[in-house]
Amino acid sequence: MLGGTEFVGRAVTEAALARGWEVTVFHRGRHAPPPGVAELLGDRTAEDGLAALAGVAEPDDGTCAWDLVVDTWSGAPSAVRDAARLLSGRAARYSYVSSRSVYDYPAPAGLPEDGPLVEGASPDAGGDVSYALAKRGGELAALEAFGDRALLARAGLIIGPWENVGRLPWWLTRIARGGPVLAPGTPDLGLQYIDVRDLAEWLLDASGKGLHGPYNLVSRPGHTTMGELLNACVRATGSDAELRWTDTERILAAGVEPWTDLPLWLPPGELYDSIHRSDVRRAHGTGLRCRPVEETVADTWAWLCDIGGTAPQRADRPAAGIDPAIEAKLLAG
Repeated sequence: MLGGTEFVGRAVTEAALARGWEVTVFHRGRHAPPPGVAELLGDRTAEDGLAALAGVAEPDDGTCAWDLVVDTWSGAPSAVRDAARLLSGRAARYSYVSSRSVYDYPAPAGLPEDGPLVEGASPDAGGDVSYALAKRGGELAALEAFGDRALLARAGLIIGPWENVGRLPWWLTRIARGGPVLAPGTPDLGLQYIDVRDLAEWLLDASGKGLHGPYNLVSRPGHTTMGELLNACVRATGSDAELRWTDTERILAAGVEPWTDLPLWLPPGELYDSIHRSDVRRAHGTGLRCRPVEETVADTWAWLCDIGGTAPQRADRPAAGIDPAIEAKLLAG
């Protein structure tokens, strides 16, 4: 596991350990990995940062040191390139957690895996490229080193325990405070996402099946709705919150930014189609299973309570959530 201490990497590590797998975690040492793993320390962005990986002796019987590598890197594609090249003869398979952002925008509703991709991506690029180009460059790096042994998991919106982006945790903590809560648009708006644990289980299953190439990895469109998710937050927290469904035009006119100020929510349109209406028949045809939203919400709240109520926040992502003063003004009508 390249990473393995936060969010997606941690979920994959936990899932593998639960299966009785032997797991090696290569990370920078900023966070403790789950108990029971072998640790290798190194910074992929530093000179000789992969030395600990390079120093692992290969088995004498000619087999690979590792059956599977899972990589969640979202920075410079050159870091994926260097790791994949080093591991191409030491690992049987390479699963790269990519993103649906690799599709040329706007990605229309129902776009399958062979849709048009962003142009200009390179596996040799540094860290000064956009997120979309970074992820596509990471894909190219994995393919260059592993060919048809590389799996590209093009994940959509990811939520669940260990989230360090602040989307579902923001809604849970806001609703836990109680009182009137600004609820955007209409409660029947469909949402498409994946619980991080379902993503992890699918990645591990996919390695055993020998899957390769790209897969849109997210629930079916309309797996839940905005109303179902927010009501699940009310139930999980035991709050007296009152959801006040508010017209989309009023919210936008107040300068509120969908997705960032009101996480998970996008009004119908091009971006909504790109995020919440993707074609996932290929992944579901291989056995992807997505748990009910009630379970995802309840387990995320339990995790938040267990860590003291404050979710970790990635330094490279802006904090989510609407300005309380703007919310109060909209609620006041």
